[in-house]
Amino acid sequence: MRSTDVAPADNYLMAAVWMFGAILSFVSMAVAGRELYTELDTFEIMGYRSTIGFVVVCLMLCFSPHGLTQLRPAHPLLHVKRNLFHFAGQNLWFYGVAVIPLAQLVALEFTNPLWVALLAPLLLNEKMTRLQIMAVFIGFLGILVVARPGYSPIEPGHLAGLGAAIGFAMNTIYTRQIGRTDTLLCVLFWMTLSQAVMGFAFALPSGITIFSAELVPWILVVGICGLTAHFCLTSALFLAPATIVAPMEFVRLPIISIVGALVYQEPVEIWVLIGGGVIMVGNLVNIYGRTRKDRSLLPPPSPPN
Repeated sequence: MRSTDVAPADNYLMAAVWMFGAILSFVSMAVAGRELYTELDTFEIMGYRSTIGFVVVCLMLCFSPHGLTQLRPAHPLLHVKRNLFHFAGQNLWFYGVAVIPLAQLVALEFTNPLWVALLAPLLLNEKMTRLQIMAVFIGFLGILVVARPGYSPIEPGHLAGLGAAIGFAMNTIYTRQIGRTDTLLCVLFWMTLSQAVMGFAFALPSGITIFSAELVPWILVVGICGLTAHFCLTSALFLAPATIVAPMEFVRLPIISIVGALVYQEPVEIWVLIGGGVIMVGNLVNIYGRTRKDRSLLPPPSPPN
């Protein structure tokens, strides 16, 4: 059962546990992606990652009460659009993982909900409130703090990080539409299958690399964590409202900063943390504005009998 705006304290505690699992999965996937980039390009990483994900989804289907009947999508074209944008965003994300500090990429990735707020009026005919406009403006200021144009050069990895956030935003918008009619396993089945095919198809012209034995653990990590991250995040949102879950996700930024410093000797830049915090404030303003708009659409309470 989905939690309401007022959830018990136990729900908040369990949501925090699920968010820790999501953060651990995202961080592990970032490290695995960088290790894999030493031998594989982003298309090959996507191909191998999605193949593992496809096998896991097929195993889940074997235990699903709905079986294979749920794999017929109500709107196939929406799945095509969703998977194309997710494929593009995920490739850009893996490229960003390899070429810029992990903390900078995560901070830029946090703009995903703000791009959703900006693009939803164009694609879903949703009206943009003043609070959402303010949220996007705050998020843009956060981007400037992270990237600091004029002080440090804007690198392709920064543009890839923003491109990934836009791709994930489009993925979110189409998933919102698909979720009204199709099951989660239907979405995951067609996502992993199509992206495995696309990954190997784009990698084929330059030859598909057979990775070395040393990369096998990282292949498994990136394949499994890609599913567990979203499963944990979704589980957290079922237990607590987004206003509670979103601030928890911000913990990913200092954690990935520490990992980057310890594993890759990346400097911990205070401006990245500040910029990430500004972007998170923009996200919270956006969530508050959306919650307020949703409540205004509710019918008035019925008078007592």
